[in-house]
Amino acid sequence: MSKQDYYDVLGVSKDAGEREIKKAYKRLAMKYHPDRTAGDAELEAKFKEVKEAYEVLTDSQKRQMYDQYGHAAFEQNGGAGHGGFGGGADFGDIFGDVFGDIFGGGRRQSRQQRGADLRYSLDLSLEDAVRGKEVEIQVPTWVSCKPCDGSGAKSGSKPKTCSTCHGAGQVQMRQGFFAVQQTCPTCQGSGQVISDPCDSCHGQGRVEKTKTLSVKIPAGVDTGDRIRLSGEGEAGMHGAPAGDLYVQVSVREHPIFVRDGNNLYCEVPISYTTAALGGEIEVPTLDGRANLKVPSESQTGKMFRMRGKGVKSVRSGAVGDLICKVVIETPVNLNDRQKELLKELEESMGSDAGKNRPKAQGFFDGVKKFFDDLTK
Repeated sequence: MSKQDYYDVLGVSKDAGEREIKKAYKRLAMKYHPDRTAGDAELEAKFKEVKEAYEVLTDSQKRQMYDQYGHAAFEQNGGAGHGGFGGGADFGDIFGDVFGDIFGGGRRQSRQQRGADLRYSLDLSLEDAVRGKEVEIQVPTWVSCKPCDGSGAKSGSKPKTCSTCHGAGQVQMRQGFFAVQQTCPTCQGSGQVISDPCDSCHGQGRVEKTKTLSVKIPAGVDTGDRIRLSGEGEAGMHGAPAGDLYVQVSVREHPIFVRDGNNLYCEVPISYTTAALGGEIEVPTLDGRANLKVPSESQTGKMFRMRGKGVKSVRSGAVGDLICKVVIETPVNLNDRQKELLKELEESMGSDAGKNRPKAQGFFDGVKKFFDDLTK
């Protein structure tokens, strides 16, 4: 009986790539495998045909011969069903190259698992964040065991190669027609077994300890910034490299200043007289006191920019500004004479009140127009 064309068996074109062929094979092999077809002889024969086509078309030399001579290329050696394409191969081996990328087949797991990274939350005042400083922190973590130098084995002995996985750190587990690689249960993936463990670390190669570290905080850091200390995280098992420590910065609220990027903002109360007549006031900065000129007739909420009095960027080095918002403070606890003077001031404006209070005059003119329009 003539054989069906291998490309037709897999349902692919003659110029199909290896990836397309593997995908087609996986789909058909799962459909026709004997484990799923309950001993149906016809379907088992179909499975062997699919497997045979796959093995030829994924071998560059065999595929070249097949494309040139067809099935006759293999009949001289007793047919493709014998020797090179034997039907008794283990299904897990057949699928090894198809599912290798999924389950890591044939890949050797690293024996040394790097230690975990750690995070430390550091609260800073605004002054310390802006100027920078060096702080000491205490971090509870795992450190490398000194008596065994991180190996986990007692002095004078050495770890031995795991007899279960032969040092690979992984073992192959069969589940139906899948071959899945898992971490070796004997050595837990390290590839080694310690028969005579260290008395200090009990074979782990590391011990718990609180480390005291000095951290240099660069000037200009802000909430959310992270400082990475390489190798200061948890030590790995059995001498593996340590992870990193990330210091997470959080800047506390300040009673005077609010930070926005590289700029600082603050509210400065001024007297009614200073706002009206103008004058020079003293304002706070992170470098000390500074003088600010307030022009006459300043309104509450007016912003004044003091250049270069903000924060120096930790990344670009650019320096922000200090933005001062003046807020007119209404006088309180007035004595009788002060009240009289204010009444005299109000009366002195008389019919010129609109000239002296343009915003109020404009507001009330707008209100009057609004109600006039309603009555039309």
